[in-house]
Amino acid sequence: MEYKQYLIADARREQIIKAAIEVLAEIGYHSSTLSKIANRANISTGLISYHFSGKEDLMRNTLMHLVEQERAFIKEKVEQKQINMEKLMVFIEASLAYQGTNRGNNIALLEIVFNGRTPDNVPYYLVETDNEDELNVLLKEILYKGQETKEFGDFDPQVIAIVIRGAISGSMSLPQYENKLNLEDYSEKLLKSVLKMIE
Repeated sequence: MEYKQYLIADARREQIIKAAIEVLAEIGYHSSTLSKIANRANISTGLISYHFSGKEDLMRNTLMHLVEQERAFIKEKVEQKQINMEKLMVFIEASLAYQGTNRGNNIALLEIVFNGRTPDNVPYYLVETDNEDELNVLLKEILYKGQETKEFGDFDPQVIAIVIRGAISGSMSLPQYENKLNLEDYSEKLLKSVLKMIE
């Protein structure tokens, strides 16, 4: 019985987080209220308060959910490959594919990062953590291992990782009305450029 209640509570929390993502993507962080999120989820505001201590707690959990979704999507694709060159190409392709197919998630993430604050009142974009982002770690690991196996040439893996992640983040600025076409073209050109950098 307890396990069933846990599953129901977990499903309810996910429903609330998904509604928060939609509201954030539509009207932004400052206009998003628990009332508007509850309305989107077709539940009472009190039910949100049962699962989250307030807007900041909901936003913090939404941010963690968004980061984990992207991480899981990319890692799953990369882990299917054996050769470092293939892992690198798939890392870039999967990252761009995620950006293109989850635009609302990305907008919500940016809204929280640039407008939300930690319990210590520090803006998320200024938070320093002891743990490096898992996707950065994965990318640098691919680059280092590719050098060890002589698949890649001589370059600074840290710098190339920053360039690749920056180019992936930059894909968000592609015009939305032509997003699919431009994203495919952008992906192809980015892959060619990265291949030249790692030769």
